[in-house]
Parts: sequence; C-alpha cells; structure tokens
Amino acid sequence: MNKKPFKRRAGLPSKEQVMEFIRSSEVPVGKREIAKHFRLTAQDKILLKALLKDMAEEGLIDGKKSAYHRMGGVPKVTVLRVVDIEGGEAIAIPDTWQPDDSAPPPRLRVLEKKGRFAALRKGDRVLARTEEAGRGMVAHPMKKLPAREDSLLGVIELDNAGGVWLAPVDKRIRNSTRVSDRGEAEEGQLVLAEPVGRGARSTAKVVEVLGDPLAPRSYSLIAIHKHGIPNIFPEETLAEAQAAAKIPLSEDKREDLRHLPIVAIDPGDARDHDDAIWAEPDDKGGFRAVVAIADVSFYVRPGGELDREARKRGNSVYFPDRVVPMLPEVLSADVCSLKEGVDRASMVCHLTIGADGKITDWRFTRALVRISEVIAYEDAQARIDEGKAGENLQHLWAAWKLLAAARDVRDPLELDLPERRVVLDEKGRIADIAVRERLDAHRVVEDFMISANVAAAKALESKASPVVYRVHEAPTRDKLIALRDYFDSIGKKLALGQVITPGLFNRMLKDISDPGEKALVMEAVLRSQTQAYYGPKNAGHFGLALGSYAHFTSPIRRYSDLLVHRALVDTFGLEQPAPKGAIPDKSGLAEQDRTDLSKITDAISQTERRAMEAERDTIDRYVAAWLSGKVGEVFRTRITGVQKFGFFATIVDLGGDGLVPVSTLGREYFSHDEGGHRLVGEGSGTVYAVGDMLELRLAEANPLTGALKFELPEGGYGGKRVEPRGKRPEKKVRPKRDKQGKHQVGQRGRPGNIRHQGRGKKK
Repeated sequence: MNKKPFKRRAGLPSKEQVMEFIRSSEVPVGKREIAKHFRLTAQDKILLKALLKDMAEEGLIDGKKSAYHRMGGVPKVTVLRVVDIEGGEAIAIPDTWQPDDSAPPPRLRVLEKKGRFAALRKGDRVLARTEEAGRGMVAHPMKKLPAREDSLLGVIELDNAGGVWLAPVDKRIRNSTRVSDRGEAEEGQLVLAEPVGRGARSTAKVVEVLGDPLAPRSYSLIAIHKHGIPNIFPEETLAEAQAAAKIPLSEDKREDLRHLPIVAIDPGDARDHDDAIWAEPDDKGGFRAVVAIADVSFYVRPGGELDREARKRGNSVYFPDRVVPMLPEVLSADVCSLKEGVDRASMVCHLTIGADGKITDWRFTRALVRISEVIAYEDAQARIDEGKAGENLQHLWAAWKLLAAARDVRDPLELDLPERRVVLDEKGRIADIAVRERLDAHRVVEDFMISANVAAAKALESKASPVVYRVHEAPTRDKLIALRDYFDSIGKKLALGQVITPGLFNRMLKDISDPGEKALVMEAVLRSQTQAYYGPKNAGHFGLALGSYAHFTSPIRRYSDLLVHRALVDTFGLEQPAPKGAIPDKSGLAEQDRTDLSKITDAISQTERRAMEAERDTIDRYVAAWLSGKVGEVFRTRITGVQKFGFFATIVDLGGDGLVPVSTLGREYFSHDEGGHRLVGEGSGTVYAVGDMLELRLAEANPLTGALKFELPEGGYGGKRVEPRGKRPEKKVRPKRDKQGKHQVGQRGRPGNIRHQGRGKKK
C-alpha cells in the first residue's frame, strides 16, 4: 500500500525553510526549537512531527527529535575524535559515525584556541560546535573529553572467509570480536578499538594502530592501554613544570644541611632518587639521624596544571622497559631528584633514635642538602660485607641494628614473598628473569623510611592536622573463619578467641621446617589479609604492627606523600611563596583537601591498584615471552590456587601462573573441596592442593595475554594420594561454543580454535 505524501498547511514552514533553519542555527535544533522559531500552534506542532518524519524518510535530515541535522551532515554540537594531524592542525571525524561505503565520515578541521586546551593529539575526543566554511567543515572545541573507558585492545586476525576479528590480549576475555572497520590496520597488528553497536550484533572499529604485539616494548604498552593509565603529559603541564624547575632556592629560608654526608642508597637502575639518609651516634647510646626527602611540594602546588595531572595519575607506574611518571621528567628525574653533589630542596625529618631503637623525638624542616654519594644496594652491601665501608655507612648500619631490634619487638608480619625481576638487554629484549635478592641494605633503607613515615603521622596528629594515613586493617572475621577452616583441613589450629596479631602468624611460620608446607601456610595467611589503602581516618597498620602510619618518603612517585608534605608545610609554618606568575603561590594543602580528604584518598587508592595490576600483567607477559621458547620442558612448580575446572601452578623461583585443566588430569572424576583448596580424585584418591610442589610440563605460553598452560608429565600423576571413596562415572568433556556461537580464543589466541570445558573461564 502506497503511503500518501504529507501535505503542508499554510501555517507550517516548508521543508526548505526547516533545512535552512537547521543549517544556520548556532545551537542544536530540535522539534521544540523549530516550533518556537516559526511560532507554531499546538495543532501545527502535531503536523510538524509528521513533516519531520517525512523529511527523515526522504533522506533530508537525520538525528533525534532533540537535535536534527542534514542527512549526511554533522550536528551543530557533537563529539568528534581526532584522527590525524595535518600541518599542525587537528583533523577530526564524528565519534559515532557508522561506517558506510557510500558515505565516508566527514573530516573537520579543528580550530584550537591558543591556551584553551593542551594541543590535541590523535585519538583525543572533544565536544565541539561545527560549521561549514569555505574549505569545508570546521569545528570549534568546547570541551576536551576523557578517553572512552570501553576501549578494546587486541590483535587483528583474519579468518578463512576473509572476516576480520579482534583477538583480545586480556586472558580474562575469551571471545574475539568481529571488526567492522579496521582502518589501516593489517593482520597481526596490535590495535586500539572501540565497540560499535550493542548486543549480539556489536562489532569493533579500529581507532589506533599500536604496532607489533610481540615487540619487547609492546608488553608495557598493552598494560598502559588496557588499564587506561595516562602516559602523555598535556602541554600546559609540561610548560608549568619548566617554569617550576627554574624557581631559585632561597638559602635564607631553608635549613642548610649541605655539610652533612647524606647518602642515597637505591637500585642500580633507579630512575629517580627521592630519599637519602644520614646518622651519627649521640652520647646516650643512640643516634641522631636525618631522612631527607625531595621537596616536591615546593615545585608542585595546589591548583596548578602540574597538580591536576599528578592528582589524576596518583602515582608513577614502573615497568621493566619504562616508567610512566607521576611528574614530568624535568622534575621527577632532574630538579626534584636528589642527585650526587648537587644542591637540592629537601623536606627533612630529624630523628632521635634511643638506645632501645625507639624513636624518641622528631622535627620537620625545609632544607638545602647536597648528597655526598648515590650508592647501589649491592655496592653498599659489598662494602659492609668486605669491611670496606667508610664511617658514614658504618653509622647507618649501627643505627639500623637498633631500629631492627625495636622492629623485632614490634613483630610485624614477615612473609617471604619473592619479587621477580626482568632483566633487559640494550635492545629491550629479555636477557633474564630472576628473583630479586633481599639484602640487609634494603632493610636499612626500609627501616629508616618506616621511622620517618611514623614520625610524619604522629607529628601531624600532635597538632590535630589532617593526615593521609596508610591503612592496613586487621583480617576480617569472615577471612579468619575461612583461614581457620583451611588450617583445620591441613591439621593446623587457629583459635579465634585470642587476639590476632602479626606475631601470631610469624610464630606459626617459624615452627614449620618443610618448605612446601611453609609456602602453603604463607599463601593462606596472605589470602587472609585485607588490602591496604589511603584514608583520612586512622585504623592502624596491621602488617607493620603500627598504630599510626603515613607515607612521607616518596613524593616524586606517590601523590599521597605529596599531600602529607603539604600538611607538614601548613602545620609547622614552612610555607615558601613562589615568584609571581611562575606557579601557584601556596604550597600547603588546598582548602578543599583540608576539609574533605576522603575524596582524593579514595581516588589515589584506586590509581595505586590500577598500577599494581598493570605492573603485574606486564611481568606476566614478559615471563610468558621468556617461556615461549621453552614449551615442552618440565619445571618444578607449586600449586597456588584450586578451582573446580582445574588448578593454577607457578614455576618456583620464576613465577608466572599457569592453568592445569581438570580435563587433562585423567579420565576419573575430580571433586572440588572448596574449604580445603584442593581437588580430589574420586577413584584414585589423588589430591592436588594449594602449596603442593610438583613437576609439570609447560604446554603453552602466550606472550600476548601472559597466559600459561601446564600439563602433567607423561607417565606421572604428580599429586598426593588419599583413600579413594569409590568411583564415580567418568565425566565427559565436550567442546563448546558461547551462547551466540562466536569464535572463542584457543591455544594461540586465534579465532576458530575451540576452547574446551574445564580449560578455564573468567576469574
């Protein structure tokens, strides 16, 4: 049946008049704006709706009732995405443009106002007002928008039919996504994409090509994009950093400590030096000590561009091949870094250490320091061990022995958790992966830093000043009950009627001589711990067995420490105004932070977790890359987790968790003992439990996702034995697809390889 054409009443505007109004309006035009402009009656408004519908069906206009624009055109106000930089000018397309061979997205020149935004870069999104000009359409940015949080990171792959797919690089994501617009991306390239559409028919559109996914430097790049870590400083931030770096240090307003032989003891490959220490004996059997920290608050002040960017980042993120710093390098690696033989601005904590190792007094000043020597941990330790240490190091070690004695009395939680270290060659390739050696030199610096952190918290408390506490709460009752039940399953006791202290766990671990059993108990204790966080309310630090604790010693890389420095500036009258016009004047706490610290502490707790996950993901990818050439070899492993679909094991002294699917353990049925963290074979009585040591063959190593897969060596079962409880029928394992019939990522992350039941699922 043919539709009758719409007949215009005399009072209605013509289609041409509507089109001209939409084209010439400086604001978004919807039905209401059209009715108001043409002074339509209520009856006319009903007919206007039909007119607009008719125009849309004719292909004259597009959009929603609240904002129409010419079909094939661009709304007056819309979101644009920068896709290119031509002659220093940003070129953008509509962010929501649907790919259409007959109508490619229009390209708009973005007319940036100097000083309004940071220079736009490829991939940036802006809310902009658009208009037609002599050379085509142009856009006037109104607001720079954050990057989309639903971005997809993956590798372009082609199937046999020529279909394009995005294989994920996140091992928690199982399905590949169909790509509807791959732009200039080629097969095998790592790309950043955005979802198009919703539901079962959703696809992906490539917005940025990142390069070779298996290049050594790609592993950290994947983590940066996956976790949304800001890694490019805006131009305004860099400009303010340059201005701040030129501020002269006033000798008459700082305590002059340049005569003290203060030393910085750091990793040999340290990118910055934000702490240094000095000590000398007093006449009471104790020591006078100085903990000198980079005076970042002098350069990074509330309300400035530097502060806004540091706040957003929350902390530096450290990868084997690069660091994503909280502050621009002119500050983090130069002006704020306590370099040897150079005058530096410092926030100093003066400590008095009693003969019993307890801190009896402290005070805080802004000072000038000149570091006498920057020493690597290994070199400092070698000098002590070989008897070649000078008086300065000898005093530090003697003072530390007192601090260590007090620490032993306090009895903080001692979990021997190995830290993996990725060693790269000059081309960025993996040279070695090893466990970082734990030296007394590390403990020396650590105990001095802890003492200064405690002093900062207590100094602020004494004046009723705001404190950003580092909080580590005691294990919750639910976690303790789960820990008790687990201990019961392995023949150990944990009485919940007693006061739970770190020392209780230490004594439990000290009584265990078997390495495998100790690792099992240590793993369980670690699982029972709560996650540390930043907050304005003090709840103590359970792990360190301390009542008050703040982070003061790393303001170059942690925003929490910068806030503590600012609070100390206010509390002890240490303000030093900046020269006019350079950077913001005040270096103490912003008034908003002073009245409500919880908002920013919640935010920086989240950025810290983001950094930890990104760093861990990157190490996993490096480990998988290192092991990819060792597939088929047998390794000594320890079980770290058990689920009903299999168990996870990590290679001893190397790390890298890999799955052993239950479907590969034989033809019998394995029941999952959740409380005992183990799998039990119903027929054979074979047990696989957390903490068990066993030999496993590496079956797969995927550097792209960091995922490993192990299997039992041929001819061996690997597990322990318990009394069988009778056989169950054999459990059949069948291949499966997801509900929508999509490809599922298989052994090599390729579409078309079917994942089997028991192989794994989202964690």
